[in-house]
Amino acid sequence: MTASTLDAPSAGPADTTKVKRAAIASFLGSMLEYYDFYIYASASALVFGKVFFSKADPAMGTLLALATFGVAYIARPVGAVLLGHVGDRVGRKRVMLLTLVLMGMSTFLIGCLPTYAAVGVFAPALLVVLRVLQGISAAGEQSGANTLTLEHAPFGRRAFFTSWTLTGTQAGFILATVVFLAVAGLPDQTLLSWGWRVPFWCSLIVVALAYIVRRRIDEPEVFQAEQQTRQVAKLPVVELFRTHAADVSRVLLCAFIAVCSTVFSVFGLAFATSHEVGLSKTTMLLVAVSANVLALVTQPTLAVLADRIGRRPVFITGVLGCAVMIFVYFKAIMSGNVPLIFLAALVLIGFCYSAPNAVWPSFYAEMFDTRVRFSGIAIGTQIGFAAAGFAPTIAWTLIGNSRTNWLPVAAMVAVCCAISALSAATARETYRVPLTELGKRH
Repeated sequence: MTASTLDAPSAGPADTTKVKRAAIASFLGSMLEYYDFYIYASASALVFGKVFFSKADPAMGTLLALATFGVAYIARPVGAVLLGHVGDRVGRKRVMLLTLVLMGMSTFLIGCLPTYAAVGVFAPALLVVLRVLQGISAAGEQSGANTLTLEHAPFGRRAFFTSWTLTGTQAGFILATVVFLAVAGLPDQTLLSWGWRVPFWCSLIVVALAYIVRRRIDEPEVFQAEQQTRQVAKLPVVELFRTHAADVSRVLLCAFIAVCSTVFSVFGLAFATSHEVGLSKTTMLLVAVSANVLALVTQPTLAVLADRIGRRPVFITGVLGCAVMIFVYFKAIMSGNVPLIFLAALVLIGFCYSAPNAVWPSFYAEMFDTRVRFSGIAIGTQIGFAAAGFAPTIAWTLIGNSRTNWLPVAAMVAVCCAISALSAATARETYRVPLTELGKRH
């Protein structure tokens, strides 16, 4: 098969063997890698303020711990440039293997760090260094998986197959939260001494399994064709900004929707379990798990819808739904009504947020051609995700001394959703465009 016939509409059934293998590898790899990422989120909200910033008062300790969560998002754009270059020049598969090893080792080492009580300021300094390595790894993970799966996918099913990358991240969130639930119920002294370390140590097993799966995937034919004809860009980042600068900006602004995710999963957990609000850690962790379990079903379903009616309608509808439901969610938390909290979370994450989450792997990737696709997704998303990384820290500052003033936080999320929706509305609809025509200027 030549590059010119790839992903063209066909009357016969497409061979989906390779794309199924790529989708499974992307799902498992993302699940296992984001297990590592999300256990850090849970620990920063519940533990790290007391372990690494014990000299600060509790509120300031939580703020500093949430700031270390955001540090990775500063490193992500740097990782996006470096890993995007390698992915577009050398291959998607090699980057996906590298990101797994880097994330796994840095996560395991976080679990081995001494506390502030043992070594003073060296403890949080080492934590920040390892968090930076996590950020670099995450910068290439989703971009590589999305690019590889999209380039294997048959015409008319690209959103469905690429959605499994983000469904893998939801599964990673569930796995991380379930593991953290097991240790969160320990007595405080046990949790703060060694209990919090166990989920981080488990990452070695996780990464070994993912590495075995990813070694079996193939490079996409469309990328191999460019290598054979020597059409691979020598400097993908330079080529990207020469030909697709507007698309990079568009992806960057669309990616502001991720603020909803980090405010829900990180700030929401710290806020709801604070002394002033008083909900239990177990309850809020179960709320997050339930919402993401529902997303495992709704995301592939919404991706099928995007393959039938287009990327923009599904993406924009979900984003605007998030802008409304974030107010409902925090109102439910303040009411203390646990069934209402569960219901609000299910609608917010299981339905509304699942729509852009299901669509963006194909929506963003289809804005770029093969020569710069990896770099385009990586750089655009990771710069945009920086807002999401620091959203919990900003949100914690916005609530002020009352610690219950959630309205400014919900308003911040709603503004980010509006920016994301407006940016998506300016994008070209690509669900009926063949693979080799994506990113071309007409």
